[in-house]
Amino acid sequence: MLFLSGCTANAEKADFDIFQYKDSYVGDNSAVVNSVIHLQGEAYFSGLELQTKDEPYGVTVKYDWEESALDAKETMIHNASYLFTLLQNVSWISFEFEMPNGVDGYQVTRESLEEVYGVDLLDIDDEDELKELIGELLEDEKKVNDLLD
Repeated sequence: MLFLSGCTANAEKADFDIFQYKDSYVGDNSAVVNSVIHLQGEAYFSGLELQTKDEPYGVTVKYDWEESALDAKETMIHNASYLFTLLQNVSWISFEFEMPNGVDGYQVTRESLEEVYGVDLLDIDDEDELKELIGELLEDEKKVNDLLD
């Protein structure tokens, strides 16, 4: 029975179209949460904060990363790329990874990520195109490190 439940959950995730949240706004809490829980590292997601009071608008995504085998930098780039593509008015995204020795944090701005990609992420309407951009960036360790410094 557990095996069948796991297959059903994986099938549901595979059928989920995250681009249904394309053109959402940071103020749409439901769209932001539903996007984040369908991105990389979702099993470790522990909460988020939305900065919607004053511009620039932003999102802080928190993960309990103590038991994760995933790479925090890769997850941050992947998830930031998706959120900047989906959310029209987000200017920055912070990621907090609760680690065994404390919290690792990263912040990335729309401007810096779009500069690395050389495209306006809001113009991307195809998930395959976004995945290709992410893959190319992750292959270039220098660009990744420069983005995070």
